[in-house]
Amino acid sequence: MNIESIVLRQIQVKLKAPFETSFGKTWERRVVLVEVIADGLSGWGEVTAGEGPFYNSETTDTSWLILEKFIVPLVSASKIKSPADIPDVLRVLRGHGMAKAALENALWDIEAQRQKIPLAKLLGGTRTEINCGVSIGIQDSPERLVAAADREIAAGYQRIKIKIKPQKDLEYMAAVRKRFPEILLSVDANSAYRLQEVEHLKKFDEYKLLMMEQPLSWDDMYDHSLLQPQIKTAICLDESIHNSEHARAAIEMGACRIVNIKLGRVGGHSEARRVEQVSRERKVPVWCGGMLETGVGRAHNIAMSSLAGFVLPGDVSASQRYWEEDIIEPEVEVSRAGTITIPTAPGLGYAVRTRRIEQLTVRKEIFPVSNAQVPVV
Repeated sequence: MNIESIVLRQIQVKLKAPFETSFGKTWERRVVLVEVIADGLSGWGEVTAGEGPFYNSETTDTSWLILEKFIVPLVSASKIKSPADIPDVLRVLRGHGMAKAALENALWDIEAQRQKIPLAKLLGGTRTEINCGVSIGIQDSPERLVAAADREIAAGYQRIKIKIKPQKDLEYMAAVRKRFPEILLSVDANSAYRLQEVEHLKKFDEYKLLMMEQPLSWDDMYDHSLLQPQIKTAICLDESIHNSEHARAAIEMGACRIVNIKLGRVGGHSEARRVEQVSRERKVPVWCGGMLETGVGRAHNIAMSSLAGFVLPGDVSASQRYWEEDIIEPEVEVSRAGTITIPTAPGLGYAVRTRRIEQLTVRKEIFPVSNAQVPVV
């Protein structure tokens, strides 16, 4: 694989509506995109980090720094035969999975184009379509939450996930469950609770939830393993799972019954496939979580979700839920049956709208590979 140049861009784009979780509201995204030019082809990846270190320790700004000062030089100085080589090349760098994933995933896009096959097929995907759920941010009142859920169910989504936090949980769950007795319903706490609140968390069992996502600390497994036997609701781990070894440990210690896989959090397609395999071999279902991605990140999520272990509806929703205008075409659409068709064109399967990206770009840097220097580590 002859890498000619690596281009970093930061784009700034507004959400159609603010999205609130237990750690705050988001109105606007600053997103780092990575474009790799290799063998005459262009591949794209997206850094899924947030603007602040609230979901994890990575941010838009730290990701740019790590890419510029470490990842790009290391990759530039290495002989890359396949995207699967990237984890070993970058193993010297601790953490920063979202920055690593953006570059690795761009190379997977190129490799699929080289082989003239869809990315999903290159990754080993077995599906022609994926089932979709939707994540609804914290609302001002139970009534507004019910109204939002009503709209998403009418749009066809197969599973509703609601963000929760203390004082905005039981009443909200009760309202949605009363209005929709049979829907697949999940809640996501983003680490808003502590083990000492177990009696409160037991009350969640009344609402027949598909799962309770990451109720305890973002880096914890042990307390989750103590909580899971005390509640009927399945715990799903998100923030705690950074790689396949974490997934194996969490499953075997009984810390969760479901695993959320986010490409950025686990460091790219190579490790995501290993997490999927470890979970599938232990008969633990996985699903794809979302990070308010643009179309580039969304396209990679669709490809990943084609793997056999992704048996639960993920957070891969339509472009129009978040953006007035996406940066890919066609935009991601969800059918009335709540599915997305896996694209069959080579690579991502979607055309990247470079003119739109240039309009949104607030920062750009081009790195010719021949000029890169390896940092001292």
